[in-house]
Amino acid sequence: MNVTDYGWLILLFPLVGSVLIGLTSSKLPGKAAGVIGTAAIGLAFLATLGAFFQLQDKPEEARQITGVLYDYAKTVGVDAEMSILVDPLSILMCLVVTGVSTLIHLYSTAYMWSDKGYARFFAYLNFFVFSMLLLVLAGNFMILVVGWAFVGAASYLLISFWYRRTTATTAGVKAFVINVVGDVGLVLGTYFIFKHTGTLDFLKTFKEAEEVGRTANGDLTAGLILLLVGAFAKSAQIPFHTWLPDAMEGPTPVSSLIHAATMVTAGVYLIARMHPLFEQAPAAADVAAITGAITLLVAGTIGLVVTDLKRVIAYSTMSQIGYMIMAVGGGAYVAGLFHLMTHAFFKALLFMAAGSVIGAMAGNQDLDKMGGFRKAMPFTFGCFVIGGLALAGIPPFSGFFSKDEILLIIGDRGGWYIALYVAGYVGALLTAIYTWRMIFRAFFGEACPEAKELEGGHLHHAHVHTNPANGEVEDTEVGFPGSEHHIAERSVPMKVAMGCLAVLAVIGGFIQIPKVNHWLDDFLHPTFEDSAIEQLSKNDSLLYFGLALGTVLGLVGIAIAYRLWVQSPEIPAKIQARFPFLHRLFVNKWYFDELIDLVIVRPFGWIGRFAQQTFERIVVGAALIGGPSGLVKAGSAAVRALQSGFLRAYAALLFAGVAATVFYFLVQS
Repeated sequence: MNVTDYGWLILLFPLVGSVLIGLTSSKLPGKAAGVIGTAAIGLAFLATLGAFFQLQDKPEEARQITGVLYDYAKTVGVDAEMSILVDPLSILMCLVVTGVSTLIHLYSTAYMWSDKGYARFFAYLNFFVFSMLLLVLAGNFMILVVGWAFVGAASYLLISFWYRRTTATTAGVKAFVINVVGDVGLVLGTYFIFKHTGTLDFLKTFKEAEEVGRTANGDLTAGLILLLVGAFAKSAQIPFHTWLPDAMEGPTPVSSLIHAATMVTAGVYLIARMHPLFEQAPAAADVAAITGAITLLVAGTIGLVVTDLKRVIAYSTMSQIGYMIMAVGGGAYVAGLFHLMTHAFFKALLFMAAGSVIGAMAGNQDLDKMGGFRKAMPFTFGCFVIGGLALAGIPPFSGFFSKDEILLIIGDRGGWYIALYVAGYVGALLTAIYTWRMIFRAFFGEACPEAKELEGGHLHHAHVHTNPANGEVEDTEVGFPGSEHHIAERSVPMKVAMGCLAVLAVIGGFIQIPKVNHWLDDFLHPTFEDSAIEQLSKNDSLLYFGLALGTVLGLVGIAIAYRLWVQSPEIPAKIQARFPFLHRLFVNKWYFDELIDLVIVRPFGWIGRFAQQTFERIVVGAALIGGPSGLVKAGSAAVRALQSGFLRAYAALLFAGVAATVFYFLVQS
């Protein structure tokens, strides 16, 4: 098989898995849906490995290969094809997506065991992975838009998976609507680009990039900023980020999949893929870099005060994606993708570990009610610590190498990029503090009742099942979480999945050590060889300073968290009392939801009500439709009145008509 054959297989396996589970779920024995779903993604991972090795056997100049299944439309200058682009960038993304997704599927086979929607869950999960793979393998804008929309639809299905929870359905709708706004931006941006290149194909578009940048820079900049709307919505960047914490209403494996392998990384991929265009419109690239820097800081401040375990990790994702967006916007393409890869390892691990803790809490996610799980859940605790060290950027864990490479290259550019460089290290300190705040509160201190019960050998199960978001009483039928809860200490699939990710979180950074090895740079070189921005920093003093500073800030952040939430837990309350405004600002998530409600939701709601109740009823219904229909009704009533059935009436009417005709001709003569 050739490279593109493997590419089609990568797409085929999860699609077949989704369809097969969906069509045969009622006939599948036991929990076979989980086995089929996991096997489908595992086979996609193997196919990706096949494509990887095939690609490596080719010379560098031949490592961008387009495979066309059929022509969708070739007319009036539109070259819409069912095509995929297999190159180092798409293969790297496929390796991350399929590899991490396979482990998430394995974890899910145990975590979702008692859920009545078990088969439906794996059908949706396979479809989600297929959609993301379609997005990253797309060879043209048409397929990109389709994959982009599919990812949004799949996220809605999975965030709202427990559809009898009103909080879950509301969160799903919110995510879907915000992502549709992004879809509109992506489509409009595609039009601006297509207008001047005359092609939808990526490689052909990139060949025209320099010419378009010279002759239509305004349109190109506008088109790329519209593409950024799509990227920011999908990757939860300000101001399109508000759906991300609410997406925690979905099952924990869904949170892991969205944050580690699918969806939020799509915006990073899009900017990296479109780098030839962004380099011709630097203003648009600067918008991306600045937005990423702002996002990582805002998310970091919110993470300091959030008490929902999964939402702390969600804001962490928003912050780390900010680093990646800043990187690819600032020309550090390989560094941004390197962080995307390492982040997938430790973020999936953190969500899985959080799911294990939530299982021990019988579904409760409130950090205020947790504590002392360190002895009761040693394996989960160890995985949390590894993930936390990687996220905080402590050497030699993977996040240390990838985060600091981003900041090294950004700082090396000098000028106003120094502001982004400083923001990145401020964000690193915040990351270490809120990450270890979460760990210390969940695993240290006095053991909570659930931890004591687990230490005694019994896993806590609530007598009454409630929604952790609002406390509403729930049952365990279809559309609600299952009756059982599972923890890694008692589940082999969960332990295997988390163990693999823990190993990757430790060693994943060694593939790209500054000044030591550049395997990832070498692998991605064919994709980014046309870049005019130098990828590798040559400033050794900045390198050593940055690595030392990142390590110190990570350790200082951990020390601050230990001091505040272990040694002197009364201090946070004093800080809150001293700075009430900042606390309210962070707790209310910088009032973005309220601002969007005031500026967008309410005005458009008023316009919609006016259109429906006033304009539609009076102008459209009464005047435009009711007026002509009233005239027709009146005319038909008059005609019916004339149809009396009497011969003398018809004769009189005939006589009157003849007389009128004669009179008309007499007047005309």
